[in-house]
Parts: sequence; C-alpha cells; structure tokens
Amino acid sequence: MTDTISDAVAVGRRVLSIEAQALTQMADELGEAFARAVQVMHDAKGRIVCTGMGKSGHVARKIAATLASTGSQAMFVHPAEASHGDLGMIGPDDVVLALSKSGEARELADTLAYCKRFSIPLIAITAVATSQLGKAGDVLLLLPDAPEATAEVNAPTTSTTLQIALGDALAVALLESRGFTASDFRVFHPGGKLGAVLRTAADLMHGGDELPLVGEGAPMSEALLVMSQKRFGAVGVTDAAGALIGLITDGDLRRHMDGLMGHTAGEVMTRDPRVIGPHALAAEALKVMNERRITVLFVVEAGQPVGVLHVHDLLRAGVI
Repeated sequence: MTDTISDAVAVGRRVLSIEAQALTQMADELGEAFARAVQVMHDAKGRIVCTGMGKSGHVARKIAATLASTGSQAMFVHPAEASHGDLGMIGPDDVVLALSKSGEARELADTLAYCKRFSIPLIAITAVATSQLGKAGDVLLLLPDAPEATAEVNAPTTSTTLQIALGDALAVALLESRGFTASDFRVFHPGGKLGAVLRTAADLMHGGDELPLVGEGAPMSEALLVMSQKRFGAVGVTDAAGALIGLITDGDLRRHMDGLMGHTAGEVMTRDPRVIGPHALAAEALKVMNERRITVLFVVEAGQPVGVLHVHDLLRAGVI
C-alpha cells in the first residue's frame, strides 16, 4: 500500500509539473494578440459567445460563466446545436470566442462560416495556427505546443488547463479594463459564502429604534436599562449633537463597579470606539471585530450612528 501511495504521489507531482511548465511557457509567450483580444471583447456592444466541442466545450462553458460573473455579457453556444438553429443566438454586435486544441473540430465549421459571412469578430484559441480555426480567427491566441500530462493516451489535460487559465486571464484583464469593483461583483453573487462576505454593513445592521444609545449625561441606571432592553451587550454614547463619542461594554462596567450607579454614561464609556461606514463590506466588519476582539460594531455616517452590528448578525448571514 505504501508503494502504491508513493507511486500515486509521484504521478501527481509529474502531472502538476508538466502543466506548470506549460503555463509558464504560455505566460512568457503572451503578447500583442492577447491585448487585441481583450480590446475586441471590451468594445463589443453585444455578448461574448463562447463555443467549443468536447473538453474544449466544457472549458468554453466555464469561461462564459466566469465572464458573466465578472460583469461581461457572455453565454455558451454548443457548436453542434449552432448548426441546427442556435446560430440565431449569435447577433451582429456579438464576439465569438472559439476553442479547439487541434483547431479542426468539424462541429465548429458552421459557426466559423457564420462569423465570416456576417463579419462577427472571432477570437480563436488553438494550438495550431494553420488549422481551420487558427486561420479563421480575427485574433489568434496560440496555445503552446506542450505535451499532455497523459502522453501515452494523449487525453486532454495540459491543453485544457491552458485553455482554462487563458480564459481566466482574459476575464481578469477585461474586468480590470472596465474598472469592475467588489461592489459590482456582489451584484452577481448574492448567494452563498461569497455573497455573504460581499454584503455591506448597511445590509446587515440594526437601525432606528433598535439602536442602543444614551446621551453622555445619562445616569448609568438608564444606560444599563438600554443595554438590557436592546440586548447587544453594549450601549453607544452620544454628545449633544447626536455624534457617537463612546461605547460602554461589559468591560467598562467591571472597571467601574465600585460606585457604578453614581456615574454618568460619559464617565464610564470608552472614548472614540472603532466604527465602520454603512458601505463597508461585511468581510471588513468581521476583520475589525477579529482584530479588536469585539462583538459589537457601530455603523457611523458623518459622525452619526446609523446602525449597529453584532457578531451574531455576521454569523446568521453566513459571513463566518
């Protein structure tokens, strides 16, 4: 069993090494054609239509999904279905991104002819420049002539890794050229862990009557009552103008235990507490809480408290 494990690890390392070398080669060879491909996609008034057959088709579908999730209008069209009516899904303002290692997938022929007939820009990703696809492309992104990781059976391994990586490179270059931000990204990812960390403080905070607040001159009896009623384990302290100037937590209560009820909120509070803005991401709120080892964080806008976040809010939202 030990020998079997050792053999498997050796194979795994060999495969990863082969593919890593191919990726390095592709990165070194990347040049003006890549920049033109990004520009063509950037300038497209319509969609980026990704297509490919077999394993290249699976990669094309993934590239379309990555592009769509990063702000580009993109879709996948199966080349065989395209020949039976789905060519009508490709509009005059679209760009076609076609993938084929050999460049000779016969299922692509009708799509290539359609692009030529209607002057639809075609970006070709292939390992053979003289292939049908390579010659048809308005922009040719040539994959390195790198060996597959399964040399004896020549199964698509290195080539599909290169296609996926090149698709990622195109998507990232495109989103950066458009100034795509985390806030934009959030619009396309409302669900799951990713959607949770991209929500803002304003999305999760408690506001209005739920805010635990007292004035700095309020007696501690009032501060304790508000702390108990609002159930955040803390109370914010405001000045005469309503600005947040302090925070009272359990730690402050313990430090002033002797004669506590004879003090005002302003005398007990910790001044200048850490706060966050309403447009800050939930992930940032979590980072602040972890760094400061706190469970409550006030949300402030123009000095005024507009909300409060508890670590349990982040937990319920799936941020943690």
